[in-house]
Amino acid sequence: MKKSNLDKLLAAVFFGLTLLFIILAMNKQSFFDWIFDRHHNQWSWYLRPIFLIPFCFFAYKKSWSGISFTIFCLFTSMFWFNKPDVIDPKVITFLQFEKDWLYGNWNIQKSLLFLTVPISFLLLGMAFWKRNLLFGLIVILLMGFGKIIWSIQNAGESGKSIVLPAILGLIICCVVIFFVAKKMKKN
Repeated sequence: MKKSNLDKLLAAVFFGLTLLFIILAMNKQSFFDWIFDRHHNQWSWYLRPIFLIPFCFFAYKKSWSGISFTIFCLFTSMFWFNKPDVIDPKVITFLQFEKDWLYGNWNIQKSLLFLTVPISFLLLGMAFWKRNLLFGLIVILLMGFGKIIWSIQNAGESGKSIVLPAILGLIICCVVIFFVAKKMKKN
């Protein structure tokens, strides 16, 4: 099997697994609750933005399987950590808001807002696929600050619980991506 065919096959497998995960989570309330119970562990909040680094790397390398695997890891990382013994009340309130938002009524406005997530990843992937570092970093910043603004605007005080993980993730991603891209450009 050619390398490009294997890459596409593996990409399809991880894309399918990601879709399966989303379908199960949205249609099986007990599974969704189990995921969100574990997502109360804020280590997953700090880890998730870091997945933008391999996502950008694989887009730069034009690896469909790497991109697809990274997205699968990003989604499933919500439950990689144990449910914490002690949970900040703001975290509980914010995650309850997110659960209610996801399971609430969907209208055109909400659907369009939700589409900003895949569109953002598409733009980010395109930026690094085309090796446009500046555009890629701008997309990352817009993604991070968009999540912060949306969280605070819609969840109020509890939305502020994501500010530190999001800002720290943005800083780490931008610094690592910038220096790795510069190093790769030299080579």
